[in-house]
Amino acid sequence: MARGKKTKEKRELSPEEKERLQKILERLKAAYPDAKIALKFSNPLELLVATILSAQCTDERVNQVTKTLFKKYRTAKDYAEAPLEELAEDIRPTGFYQQKAKYIKEAARMIVEEFGGEVPRLMEEMLRMPGVARKTANIVLANAYGVVEGIPVDTHVRRLAQRLGFSQEKDPNKIERDLMALIPREDWAFIPYVLQQHGREVCKARKPLCEKCVVKDLCPSRGKG
Repeated sequence: MARGKKTKEKRELSPEEKERLQKILERLKAAYPDAKIALKFSNPLELLVATILSAQCTDERVNQVTKTLFKKYRTAKDYAEAPLEELAEDIRPTGFYQQKAKYIKEAARMIVEEFGGEVPRLMEEMLRMPGVARKTANIVLANAYGVVEGIPVDTHVRRLAQRLGFSQEKDPNKIERDLMALIPREDWAFIPYVLQQHGREVCKARKPLCEKCVVKDLCPSRGKG
């Protein structure tokens, strides 16, 4: 008889733990009231392209690249018809540019041929496009259309979710599930950028500045680095 794989049981939070996490959320929201998406865009297509480019790349670098990229490619058809090598060269500074160029070109083709030339507004349709997982779909839907389906989990959100005790998972989709269960739906579109800003300024990957942290007394990872 074959052995079944062990499944990790979902951790149940005590009332005290839930209260601690809610206090963390309230303090961070108060600390970063103006937190928002750092990527620059003027329409849903630009945001989709920028978000694809942001994988394994800083938002600052992406904004530098898209400043000229968005002047050259203005429609989905422009991306779909662009020579792959030329498009790849245009986005080279963002890293992994050959694969990203393929994603953008194929996503643009789908937008033109299957979605009437517009970035789709449904999660299911977004996820059909290459290079688009839940993180990208959540970012585009919320910021371009005001459609909030979940919580985008990038490297900052994942790191802080684990350090602060919101989730013990490593998979972004499972972390998102845990965050959605804890965070009020009306905060789903805002909290990711609060966590990102705190991650960039204080709870840094290599050396967190615990002494400057507004939730240091509530953090189970304080001083662990």
